[in-house]
Amino acid sequence: MPGDTARRAESIALDGSAGVVKARQLVRALAQEAGLSLVDQTKLVTAASELARNTVVHGGGGHMEAEPAWSNGRSGVRLVFADEGPGIPDVELALTDGWTTGGGMGLGLSGARRLADEFELDTGAGRGTRVTIVKWAR
Repeated sequence: MPGDTARRAESIALDGSAGVVKARQLVRALAQEAGLSLVDQTKLVTAASELARNTVVHGGGGHMEAEPAWSNGRSGVRLVFADEGPGIPDVELALTDGWTTGGGMGLGLSGARRLADEFELDTGAGRGTRVTIVKWAR
């Protein structure tokens, strides 16, 4: 549960590869503090890396907000990735494994959804994208 020494929400600018690296480092630290297993830490950092990269490449940059999360006696980490880019015109297609517009493996959104315990996507053509994920300690 949160205490006097609980970490507060932090924001990282995602404007290039350095921001992606900083995001990964922050997510790893928060995951450790939340008591996630090594496997779940790796899943969360991987999902964060994919979403941060998408924010930079497809959204033209943005930010990640990261914070500890608590629910029903469980601890976890909540991450929000937001950009003001073009948005995703076809969400169903974008969440299909293997679909890509960037020449990658096409596992960014669909992979992040699988790796997180909670996944929420808010997007639309011309209004940017906001992805929220949560990973809970087991």
